[in-house]
Amino acid sequence: MRSRIVCSLFVFILSLGIYAKDKDVLIIDVRTLAEWNSGYLENAIHIPLDTIEKNITLTELDKNKEIYLYCRSGNRSGKATSILQDLGYKNVTNIGGIQSASSNLSIPIVTK
Repeated sequence: MRSRIVCSLFVFILSLGIYAKDKDVLIIDVRTLAEWNSGYLENAIHIPLDTIEKNITLTELDKNKEIYLYCRSGNRSGKATSILQDLGYKNVTNIGGIQSASSNLSIPIVTK
């Protein structure tokens, strides 16, 4: 049973990578500005966790749009996921830390 769950999870994670390339999704980096400046996922936007509630409402974003959130380890993006869900966003996914998000979504990390 456990191997079936792990296998299903693996297939789901792989599908996220394909999906992110094929669909119009919004990828949000919720790390600090210093972390963002050290590298970020290609095509991501930067909205730090401490400003996400205020700044997401300024975007007038469709609440059904698919949104992926990441940070350094997945902790802050988990908090941001809860905030957006509380605001009524329906398709919000915490994709974890930047390294695993890059690998799982097949999106490179851009460095300046």
